[in-house]
Amino acid sequence: MSGIFSPGKLMLTSEYFAMDGALVLAVPTRLGQEFYFREKDNGESLIFWEAYHQNKLWLRAVIDYNNWQVKETNIPSGAEFILKTLQNVQSLSETKFKNSFTYHLKTNLQFPADFGLGSSSTLMTNLAEWAQVDPFHLNKISLGGSGYDIAVAKEKAAVLYQSMPEIKYEKVNFNPSFKNELIFIHLNQKQDSREGISLYKSKNKSKNKVDEFSDLTRKILLCNELENFSELMVIHEQKISDFIEIPAVKSRLFIDCPVFVKSLGAWGGDFVMSSKFDGFKDYFWGKGFNTIFEWSEIIDS
Repeated sequence: MSGIFSPGKLMLTSEYFAMDGALVLAVPTRLGQEFYFREKDNGESLIFWEAYHQNKLWLRAVIDYNNWQVKETNIPSGAEFILKTLQNVQSLSETKFKNSFTYHLKTNLQFPADFGLGSSSTLMTNLAEWAQVDPFHLNKISLGGSGYDIAVAKEKAAVLYQSMPEIKYEKVNFNPSFKNELIFIHLNQKQDSREGISLYKSKNKSKNKVDEFSDLTRKILLCNELENFSELMVIHEQKISDFIEIPAVKSRLFIDCPVFVKSLGAWGGDFVMSSKFDGFKDYFWGKGFNTIFEWSEIIDS
């Protein structure tokens, strides 16, 4: 089987405001999603789909793409999502699912599903590369979202990304001199971003507010000292907290932490970023957060 790989992502700046065109800085993770494919011209119109999670099979489905029906599956809801996504692939592609071919398609998500590193965006990017279609368009009609995660998966690099007035992004070399001082802590839960997004959308936003986060992103990208970077992280957290009227993660969980703690992506779950201090592992372990990564362990730079 031939294969494709797309990395996961971590969103460092402009969470929520990304949807209104604020400049985003996002970085790729070492782990991502693999996609394998084999096609056979045998007069049948079938898709044999296997989805693995850390090399363990969790979803299988046989789909008749002449009639777009799930013939067999172990998880009906999962199979329906795959069916609809592959229908979208068919509508965009000039070649896939057009003839009586049998397709054997296999995915393997390398990271735990509750890490929030982009199980959907890596799938969309892999499918788009395979079918030679626009990953942003496929993602838009299948899932929605700002699309920054698609840019990271597509470029396999750190990006500066803007979704409005049109999608615009560029690869950047975000490799700060203090990167070995940064740590990433998992909050033991997968955050459903829909509630936070709904709250954000209910509030009035000015262009000036969006521009504030774009300016912060530019400053953060150019930081060459941990002290300055930490100060900008604190400012960023407070601005988001004030706007969405949700307490920042540090005030909720790490009030006595001697350094900054910043949410990455939707607030309330997934990962936060901080920096090392004396006894940092014991501190976070003592609060029940045992999954801690250093930069080189999680970021692909």
